This record gives sequence, C-alpha cells and structure tokens, in this order.
Amino acid sequence: MAKLLLSLHVLASVLFIGPVAVAVSMFPRRAKAALADGPDQVSAAASVKLLHRITQVYALLGIAVPVMGVGTAQVMGVLGQTWLIVAIALTVLAAASLLLFVLPAQQNTVDALDAAPGSEEHTRAAGALRLLPMTAGVFNLLWAVVTVMMVIRPGSTTGA
Repeated sequence: MAKLLLSLHVLASVLFIGPVAVAVSMFPRRAKAALADGPDQVSAAASVKLLHRITQVYALLGIAVPVMGVGTAQVMGVLGQTWLIVAIALTVLAAASLLLFVLPAQQNTVDALDAAPGSEEHTRAAGALRLLPMTAGVFNLLWAVVTVMMVIRPGSTTGA
C-alpha cells in the first residue's frame, strides 16, 4: 500500500504542482507585455488569461499532493519525523504565498486587461506586478526545497 500511495503522491506532484510552478513563473513577463502598448499585446493578454486559469485549476488539483503525502507518511510510519514536519510547514508556506500573493496579483492583472490604460485597475496591476516575480520565485523555491527534502529525507530512519 505504501508503494502505491507514494507513487500517486509523486505523480500528483509532477502533474499538478509542475504546471502551477511553470505558469506562475511565466505570468509576470507575459503580464507586462499584455499591459504595455505594443504589437504583442493581444497575444500576451490571451496568454495571461490562460496562465491565470492554469494556476487556479492546478492549484486546486494540487491539494491532492499534501493529502496523499500525509496518507503515505502515515502508512510508512514517518508522520512524526522532523524532516516531514518541516516539509509540511514549507508546503503550507508555499500554499499561503500562492493564495495570498500570487493569485490575487494575477487576478488584478487579468481584471486590468479589460480596463482603460491609466485607470485604477492598470495602476493596481502595475503595483502587483512589481512584487509578483519575487513571490513567484518564493513559491517555486519553497516547492523545490520540499521536493529535495522528500528525496533526501534528512534525519529519516528509513534511509534515502
């Protein structure tokens, strides 16, 4: 049972968290192009809307990753180990950064695409875009650290 749960946990990580990480990383650059006047504006706006939708849908699907992870840890008997508790805490921080910073900034940008240039929506989106690359980087860095911890399991008695 542990091997099945672990396999599902890893597959969910790759299939659900991977697209979020890519979409979150690509969004700021496409958003700047979409909000600027230029020949790329229309296609960039379509990209921004698609990347935001990918982020939303796959973030929701990504809930399966920690759920299956906790189930796997319970079956393997490692639920109380420090490395896993730290990984869970980092996962919570990654989810919080996505929900509190990344998704609202993306939504502000998508809302601004239909507003007139120079409007309040454009100004708010421009402000959100200044921090979005950093928050996207923090989100992705947290997931990278969690992934490494899942592989090397520091202090685990189950071995690497």
